[in-house]
Amino acid sequence: MFSKFQKATDKLRTFVHKRTNYCRAFGRPPTMTKNSSSNPKIQTLYDLCNKTFTPSGSPPPTSEAIQRICSVLDTISPADVGLKEENPDEDRGHGFFGIDQLNRMCIFCFPTSSVIPLHDHPGMNVFSKILYGSLHVKAYDWVEPAIIKESNGPVYFPVRLAKLVADNVITAPCDTSVLYPKSGGNLHCFTAVTPCAVLDVLAPPYRENAGRRCTYYHDYPYSAFSNQVKLGDEKETYAWLAQIETPDDLYMRQGKYVGPTIRV
Repeated sequence: MFSKFQKATDKLRTFVHKRTNYCRAFGRPPTMTKNSSSNPKIQTLYDLCNKTFTPSGSPPPTSEAIQRICSVLDTISPADVGLKEENPDEDRGHGFFGIDQLNRMCIFCFPTSSVIPLHDHPGMNVFSKILYGSLHVKAYDWVEPAIIKESNGPVYFPVRLAKLVADNVITAPCDTSVLYPKSGGNLHCFTAVTPCAVLDVLAPPYRENAGRRCTYYHDYPYSAFSNQVKLGDEKETYAWLAQIETPDDLYMRQGKYVGPTIRV
C-alpha cells in the first residue's frame, strides 16, 4: 500500500480503491497464469506502440495508426497478459500492473464497487480494453471556448462547463475505447460493476514536468450554475466541473506483472 501523499500522477498509474461505503477489504490478487513466451500479442502491442508514439506525443498518431492499435487490443484476452478470470462474485482484487518501462501500458484490476474518481488526460490519447467484467464509465469533454463561472455562497470557486459524452456500463468482451486530447471523453470516472480488469495504453504517459499532470474534478449538475448560460433542450447533457485536490481517501496496491515477457 502506498502513502496517501504520493503524487497524483503516480496514484492514477496505480489501482485506486476509494474508502467509502462501497469499500471492500483487499484480499489476495487475482489468479495469474505462469509466464509464457508462446503468445506474442502483448509483444505485438508493445512494438506497435513503440513505433507509433513519441515521448512528447508530437506528432499525434494518425487515424490509421490508432485503428491498428485498436485492432491488436481487440484481440487481447486476460490470459494474454497473465490474468485468469475467476468466480464472477469475487470481490477481492489487486491493482495496477506496469507492463513496460515507460509506464505507457498498464493493467487495472478492480474489486466490485471500487472507483477511479473523475480525472483528466491532458494532451493524451488513451486506449482502454476491458479484459473481463463490467465497468461503468462516465466521461466528459470540455466545452470550447471555455465557459467559466464562480459558485455562489460563502465559498467561491470556479467551475468550467463540460459536455457528457458517456454514461454507461461496458461489459467484456467489447471493442477498445479511445479518448483523445480534446474529445472522446478525455475526463472520465470508472466504477466497477463487477470484478473487472482494464488494459490501458497512455500515449504519451502522464508526466508532470511536461505539463501532463493528472487533475481530479467534482461534477455538478448543469442547473447548479446555469444562470446566463443558455443551452436549449440539451442541458441534461452538460455539467459543471470543479477542480479538486487529489482525494486523500484513495488507497491502492501494486501488483507484479507475470504475463509473457516483453522484449524492449
